[in-house]
Amino acid sequence: LGVLNYYSLASGFLTGKYRSKDDLDKSERGGGVAKYLDDRGYKILAALDEVSKQLNSTPATVALSWLIHRPSVTAPIVSATSLKQLDSIINAPELPITAHEIELLTQESAW
Repeated sequence: LGVLNYYSLASGFLTGKYRSKDDLDKSERGGGVAKYLDDRGYKILAALDEVSKQLNSTPATVALSWLIHRPSVTAPIVSATSLKQLDSIINAPELPITAHEIELLTQESAW
């Protein structure tokens, strides 16, 4: 059974763009992100930041690469509103993410 993730970047939350309630006005999608601003969401962002730094990448690229490497995910569905965002999407399949980094992200996002 394959899974297609429709909100693969959680309406932009996994890009790191929204880190506090003050950030919710950055775009029209901000209102839908408020539900992620909790302890679990902040743990996920911290893990994405750590892995992004290790790989010299962006949180969005890391988040998409992590999804791509999950066995049940057939394809993450994403959208971009700028060319810069498109770069993060295009780079995700080739990101050299390790099993350790995938496990860190999986643990920090666990319910």
